[in-house]
Amino acid sequence: MCGIVGYVGPRPVQPLLIGGLRRLEYRGYDSAGMAILEEVGVEITRKAGRVADLESELEGRISNGTTGIGHTRWATHGAPNTTNAHPHADCAGSVAVVHNGIIENWADLKADLIEAGHLFRSETDTEVVAHLIEDRADLPLDEAVREAMRLAEGALALAVVRNDEPELIVGARRGSPLVIGLGDGENFLASDIPAFLEYTRRMAVLDDDRIVAVRPGGITISDLSGTIVEPVTREIEWDLDSAEKGGFPDFMLKEIFEQPKAIRDTLRGRLDSDGLVRLLELELDVEIARSFDKVFVVACGTSFHAAMMAKYAIERWTRLPVEIDIASEFRYRDPILDGNTLVVGISQSGETLDTLAAVRYARAQGAKLIAVTNVVDSAMAREADAVLYTRAGPEIGVAATKTFTTQLIAMQLLALWLAHARGSLDDAVIQNAVKAMFALPDQVEEVLRQSDGIREMSEQWTDRRDFFFLGRSAAFPVAMEGALKLKEIAYLRAEGYPAGEMKHGPIALIEEGVVVIGVATNSHVKGKMLSNMQEMRARSGTILLVLTEGDTEGEAVADEVIFVPWAPELLSPVTAVVPLQLLAYWLAKQRGLDVDKPRNLAKTVTVE
Repeated sequence: MCGIVGYVGPRPVQPLLIGGLRRLEYRGYDSAGMAILEEVGVEITRKAGRVADLESELEGRISNGTTGIGHTRWATHGAPNTTNAHPHADCAGSVAVVHNGIIENWADLKADLIEAGHLFRSETDTEVVAHLIEDRADLPLDEAVREAMRLAEGALALAVVRNDEPELIVGARRGSPLVIGLGDGENFLASDIPAFLEYTRRMAVLDDDRIVAVRPGGITISDLSGTIVEPVTREIEWDLDSAEKGGFPDFMLKEIFEQPKAIRDTLRGRLDSDGLVRLLELELDVEIARSFDKVFVVACGTSFHAAMMAKYAIERWTRLPVEIDIASEFRYRDPILDGNTLVVGISQSGETLDTLAAVRYARAQGAKLIAVTNVVDSAMAREADAVLYTRAGPEIGVAATKTFTTQLIAMQLLALWLAHARGSLDDAVIQNAVKAMFALPDQVEEVLRQSDGIREMSEQWTDRRDFFFLGRSAAFPVAMEGALKLKEIAYLRAEGYPAGEMKHGPIALIEEGVVVIGVATNSHVKGKMLSNMQEMRARSGTILLVLTEGDTEGEAVADEVIFVPWAPELLSPVTAVVPLQLLAYWLAKQRGLDVDKPRNLAKTVTVE
């Protein structure tokens, strides 16, 4: 979950590394550091805290170095302090290493290295790599890294420099992401595209168990046996503005307001002349779609809430049984899978380690795999039989917003495609659903115009500590997502529940001062939902309802109301979740919190 950036070329590297780290800080912000190859050797600077703290530490220092690596950390092994900050060095200070991931056999490797006389300065697993490379000082750096990779077990992305090869960065990858930016007389290495997007749009993705030697004049990729591998390059469609705030105070608010465009982009080109869903990129034969007798959807965090909604849509529209699993639990419960099983993995980054492990397990059992992800050529995309990209563009804020709504759209498209392929819905029903989907971007824009009103509403609750989010049917995943957003960025106690389940225990917590937020938009269970909210009101809870425009019956139950435009029941989560994103945002801002960098969290979870 850490961020790596490296550069080799003619430019002064220090400001370039700082800029790259700022754009990767969503991946971790416990500490930051950089190593620059100077004439006197490798110069390492590290600092606990944010990238801004590292920049302050460097103030007044002028570096002439043009090769370097940088790192922003989300702590796993060792406390988040300066000692454990990356880069880590060998005993002699000639090697510097930055790392994303976890080396599972680090303790055994460290014990052997200590016995051989190496001195360790940190509590991290990463430091073993520097000492492993030190023991291989007689080898070229790429060969030394290759041998270290053979010894290390677990997930790791590495960038390494050594003082005897001043125009070389060696990168390596297994499990954790690493991409290469290809410039003219200069090249980049990074955990994610925004780190080098200012300088080039040409890139290559480093596959698992690959080593890359990055020099000013080019790159060389090889596997663990040393065989040269031809890189596959592509052009990045994003522009730098997509990775900047664009006049908004935070990335999160910018990305909330980008949702209409993101939804339009997700829908673009996925409709045929008959008004039916066309997903050419799936490359799945219709006969295969008809052969499925069961669907599993696996995901983590916000993506799991998209999976919850997908269960409602796929089961209702295709009549296929659907199981949903938190990806970190999926393979440990021994699920029953075979060649007639469809497994859908949902991950914004396509690098979430738990989800990757789950889909790899599914493939090993013979299941067909569809990946739903936002990142082209991500690890999960390469694992899958077919990929459905959400096209949300870069999302820098740690709390997912536009990637969630586009995941909802992508899963709805997939459900309608399956329904058509299997003949479980009439074409007219699918056409009506598609027509309603194309109305969603304008409807989301209408909801966004209520942002100031939601801010004013939230001001009365800045001193409240307890929130419940309730929903039924397709609104239940919306409630879960609303609760998660409030936990993530406002650090408030927020629980998401099926509204009908409250009377089986949790209602004991409802009392004066507790805010109960109900998602009661158009649905076949709206009447039951309103009855459940009356139960909360009778226990003196403060009631906020998200309702469909014109719902006077629901309005009579609530203390506060947010209206959203009408949408069919299985599409209504797209509009209903937006006011809950805004509510969480404004409560966090009123509490003086950094919404883009919530404590203890990172954007891409690449550890298990």
